[in-house]
Amino acid sequence: MMTMRAPLSDLPVMLQDVRMASGKVTILDSVSLTISPGAPTVLIGPNGSGKTTLLRVLMGLLTPTSGRVTWGGRENAPPERRAIVFQRPVMLRRSAEANVRYALGRDDPARIAELLALVGLSGLERRSARRLSGGEQQRLALARALARDPELLLLDEPAASLDPAATKAIEDTVRAVAARGVKVMMSTHDLGQAKRLAGDVVLLHRGRVIETGAASGFFANPRTDAARKFIAGELLV
Repeated sequence: MMTMRAPLSDLPVMLQDVRMASGKVTILDSVSLTISPGAPTVLIGPNGSGKTTLLRVLMGLLTPTSGRVTWGGRENAPPERRAIVFQRPVMLRRSAEANVRYALGRDDPARIAELLALVGLSGLERRSARRLSGGEQQRLALARALARDPELLLLDEPAASLDPAATKAIEDTVRAVAARGVKVMMSTHDLGQAKRLAGDVVLLHRGRVIETGAASGFFANPRTDAARKFIAGELLV
């Protein structure tokens, strides 16, 4: 009699005393963090605080200098159920639907249409991806990432430099994806965006986790001086 095995999960992702260095420069410093299923986790902090590097470590693109990373309790887990969208995604020289088809790995018109609709690009299927606006390209990159059917979606400042309408479209997509049960972890420099989207917040500064917790408590009653200064718009040095 055959028994069905439950699919392996990448969640929770656990970082234990993770350090990342490049030569004598420490980029991540003793980071311990757990990323669990649920509402989006938003990563905030000044430029150069290590946000992008942390996302790359969570994806498995970078191996820490020291410390331990596990996905669902497993080390060296292949990234089959996680995806990442970078701040400046590269568009293939083909149509929007062909970009998604390439990521999907097969010609499935219904699935392609579903993914484009999810990110608000219905009607632009035949448009050259490189002729889309910056916000539309970012949403197309999201559709390509979602073609992998990820359990964990990592976003590196997905609305950076976008106008308010394009930013709202990205935020609507993040909400729609999270409502489908995908765990989203995203970085942002926009505290308003963090307040609108976050279930919990991680504040990173100089490669260290300064404070983490539920977004409501973090913004209403931060526990550290650094968090209070950052929320107030003061520079962290």
